Amino acid sequence: MEKNKVKGKVYIAGAGCGDEQLITLKLKNILEKADCVIYDRLVNPNILQYSKPRAELIYMGKENTEGGELQLKINQTIVEKAFENAIVLRLKGGDPFVFGRGGEEIEALLAENIEFEVIPGITSSIAVPAYAGIPVTHRGINTSFHVFTGHTKIDGSEHDFSTIAKLDGTLIFLMGLGNLEKIVENLVENGKKVDTPVAIIKDGTTSKQKTYTGTLGTIVEIVKENNVKSPVIIIIGEVVNLREKMQWFEKKVLSGKNILVTRNKEKQKKVADKINELGGQAVSLPLINIEYNEFEMPDLSQYGAILFNSANSVIGFMNKIKDMRQLANVKIGVVGTKTAEEMGNYKIIPDFYPKEYTVERLAAESVKFTNPNERVLFVVSNISPVDTEKYDKLYGRKYEKVVVYSTEQVKIEEEKVEREVRKSEILMFLSSSTFESFVKNLGIDDLNKTEKLKNILDGKVIASIGPVTTKTIEKYGIKVNIEAEKYTEDGLLDVIEKYYKD
Repeated sequence: MEKNKVKGKVYIAGAGCGDEQLITLKLKNILEKADCVIYDRLVNPNILQYSKPRAELIYMGKENTEGGELQLKINQTIVEKAFENAIVLRLKGGDPFVFGRGGEEIEALLAENIEFEVIPGITSSIAVPAYAGIPVTHRGINTSFHVFTGHTKIDGSEHDFSTIAKLDGTLIFLMGLGNLEKIVENLVENGKKVDTPVAIIKDGTTSKQKTYTGTLGTIVEIVKENNVKSPVIIIIGEVVNLREKMQWFEKKVLSGKNILVTRNKEKQKKVADKINELGGQAVSLPLINIEYNEFEMPDLSQYGAILFNSANSVIGFMNKIKDMRQLANVKIGVVGTKTAEEMGNYKIIPDFYPKEYTVERLAAESVKFTNPNERVLFVVSNISPVDTEKYDKLYGRKYEKVVVYSTEQVKIEEEKVEREVRKSEILMFLSSSTFESFVKNLGIDDLNKTEKLKNILDGKVIASIGPVTTKTIEKYGIKVNIEAEKYTEDGLLDVIEKYYKD
C-alpha cells in the first residue's frame, strides 16, 4: 500500500475494565479528538459514545484462545491507519501493559518511525477485587500482591509454582479460568494450604458482576457447580475473607440489571450515568434522532404567550432568536420540569407549567395568562400532537404553532434490536416515538401481528415515562410494569429504583 509522507500520532490506551466510568480524563479527551479508534472485545461499548461523530471505529476483538496471527494483523492495521489519519487511538481493555501486548504494538510503530503516546488504564487486577470488596493488600494481612497471566505456559515453560506458592502476598491470576484446576493443584502440591481462601469474580465492575468464594480445596467444584464462564479473575489469599464485611458493589439496587435506553444518542449520557450509580448497566439503543429545523421566526411581539412542549423545543427556538428582549412582554409556558430547566439556561423563568405534562393541559393553562382572541404560539416538533383548531374553539384564543425540530426514527437491523433486548432486563421508553420506532425496527407494522413482539418482550420489565407513552405501548398489547409518577427520565429512574427496592 502506498503511504503518505505525513504520519499521524498513535495513542496506545487502556480503557479500564467493565464500568465505563473507570476511564481516565486523558483518554476521554483523546477519544473526543481521534480520527480512528481501534478497540478490542473487553472495551465497554458505552465508552465509544465519547468519540467524535465522524470517527472511524474499527473492532478488532481477540478471544483468549487467539494468538499471534491476529496480533500481527492488529499491529498492521494500527500502522496503516497512522498513515491515513492525524490521530489514531488503539483502545484496549484494562491497561495496555498488563498482559495487553501494548509493547508489541509500540514496537510495530517504532519500526515505521510513528510517534506514539501511552495512556495507562485501570487494570482489572486491582479494580475487580476492589468492586468485589477485596483489597489486594491490607495491613496486618499482607504487604504485597502478585499478578500472573492465567495461561500457565510462557514461551513453552510453566509458571514456577514452587516459588509462587511460597509468596505471602495476594495471588491474582488473569484469564485463568480454563487453567483453574491446574493452578490450584500446583499451588497445593508446592505447599500452599488447602484452606487458603479463593475468590472467582466474573464480569467484574459490570452490572453482571458475580463473586464465588471458597478455598483451594473447594473452588474448582464450586466453579463447576455454578457453570462459571469467562471472563473471570482469580484472587487467592487471606484478603478474600474481608469481602464478607467490605462488599459494596453487588449490594446496589440495580446490580445484575441491564437497562435498555432507547432515547436519542445526545441525551443518553445523563441517564446512563444515573443507571451506573445505581449499579446497573445502560445498554444503548438510540431509536430516534433529533434534527433542528430551519424556520422563519414570527414577530413575537404579536403573541400573548409562547408555549414550549419539550427541552428540545426550547433549544431549537433559542438557537434562532436574535434578541432575547423580544420576549419581554410575552408569557412563557412549558411542559414539565426538564423544559423549565432548559429555559433556565437562558435566564428565563417560565410563567407557568401544568402539573400534568401534556400539551393539552398547557393549552388550557394558557387561558389564565392571556386575553380572549389573543394569539398564542406553540413551539413544537414535527410529531407533536398540538391541535390548534381544537384549542381555538375550546379556549377562545388564536393558537398557532412553529415546528423547530424533527424527531426521526432511526433504522437499526432487526437482529441487533433483538440482541440488545435479550441482554436487557428492563426496557426504558421515554417517549411514544421511541416505542413506535422500536416496533418498526422489529418488522411489525400491523397491530394485528403483535405475537412476535410479545414473544420478544416476554419476561422483560417495561418502563414508561408517562401515560401518553404507556397508552402507545399498551395499544400493541404489551403490559407496562413501571410508569413514572413524575414524567421525566429522573422520575422514571426513581420509580425503577423503588420497584426493585420493594
